[in-house]
Amino acid sequence: MITRDGDRYLIRGPVTMANVQSVLAEGRNLFTGAAVTVDLSGMTEVDSSAVSVLLEWLRAAAADNRRIEFRGLPENLKSLINTYGVQNLLPEKGL
Repeated sequence: MITRDGDRYLIRGPVTMANVQSVLAEGRNLFTGAAVTVDLSGMTEVDSSAVSVLLEWLRAAAADNRRIEFRGLPENLKSLINTYGVQNLLPEKGL
């Protein structure tokens, strides 16, 4: 589900209620370093739990004095982020 290439991570497949706990845990265990880039362009299906995962990863990174940014947000995820009004909380680059 999450593959690593240096300090860049690619999320592939769905991030929904069905697998949210495993995706959340996998990210926590993989993301290391002072700055992490997470590419979300490989997400195939999302629901509100995907937004929760991103916010939790941000919280965990901040607690460890690390920086995390997201790239390649799929349109359906952007729509959910805007619906919930949290677009200012999620740093997105490279679009």
